[in-house]
Amino acid sequence: MRLKLLVAGLAAAALSLPAVAQKTVTPQEVLNHYGQLVHASYADSATTAQAMKKAIDAFVAAPSEAGLLEARKRWLEAREWYGQTEAFRFYGGPIDGEDGPEGRINAWPMDEAYVDSVEGNPGAGIINDRSVKLDADTLAGLNEKDGEENISTGWHAIEFLLWGQDLRADGPGDRAWTDFVDGKAPNADRRRTYLKIVTDLLVQDLEDLTQAWAPGAQNYRAEFVADPASLTKVISALGILSRAELAGERIEVALDSQSQEDEHSCFSDNTHRDAVTNALGIRNVWRGEFRRADGSLLQGPSLNALVAEKDKALASEVDARMSASLEAAEAIPAPFDQAILAGNPGRAKVEATVASLKRQTESLVQAADALGIKRLNTALPE
Repeated sequence: MRLKLLVAGLAAAALSLPAVAQKTVTPQEVLNHYGQLVHASYADSATTAQAMKKAIDAFVAAPSEAGLLEARKRWLEAREWYGQTEAFRFYGGPIDGEDGPEGRINAWPMDEAYVDSVEGNPGAGIINDRSVKLDADTLAGLNEKDGEENISTGWHAIEFLLWGQDLRADGPGDRAWTDFVDGKAPNADRRRTYLKIVTDLLVQDLEDLTQAWAPGAQNYRAEFVADPASLTKVISALGILSRAELAGERIEVALDSQSQEDEHSCFSDNTHRDAVTNALGIRNVWRGEFRRADGSLLQGPSLNALVAEKDKALASEVDARMSASLEAAEAIPAPFDQAILAGNPGRAKVEATVASLKRQTESLVQAADALGIKRLNTALPE
């Protein structure tokens, strides 16, 4: 009896306590944390690219089959972290502003004959033209010169040099490591030099982006988080990546053409992972969270929480749709270039990902409206 009276008394006391106010999230807190999240994401992308550079440097110094396989492995690992940073584009920031390095980092699709020999044209490309000087300034200047597919630098130039053309239906490219050995392949010395230069360029660009978002500095991050209008840029970037870029340029175009030439990471057959990491990057920003390369979890004030204060059901809907898009992308089978073909059972999974991303974008527009952001742009910038 005494126990029952005690429990009843505690319950009554609890009911009489003043309600604890829920801490509200402010737009400024969301922007401050966004700066942290962007910096951490670029830092991990730079760190993993540095590990790739170490493997490539070792391979270039002493080419071997094991060395080439290790360089490929490190490329794939580093690509996982860069893919998540794509959510920080499309508002003229350090990555793709007027002088931004995005085209030098991740431009695609690539005309591989612009860089090196291809099937049926063994003398093609910059590498086989010994009149072209190989240094960072020259290769950066040649990137996208006289054509958007004239890609000479970045992830996909490195990818092509490591894997070669993808001429198989059941797997990625299979470049021989002997392509980098003097006496085994024409211009092997230039191939080694080229690979090292473009890898160094990529790492430098990623390090520069990391510094642009570093804390406690007079840099882009300081200006961005101080401007209330930046909140619109944050959520608009998610809408553009979700609808126009990922669902549209990166998936729908390939579905329509059923062509490997419209595949993002075609040489390594890593396109299915590109879709996953892009979708994950969108959710990272929405939730204000990022699982770092060292396994730690960065969390803080988020768009999700900000929208939930206005419309909890809508915030839950956006979150659920983002998880659904991520799951849909994870279900896309590899290789992507076969999954997009008519009659392939994987095509339905690719189409389901597009549909999910479109629904996700629609709910993002509603979330922006709840925050007072009217007519959210989800189209690619001109």
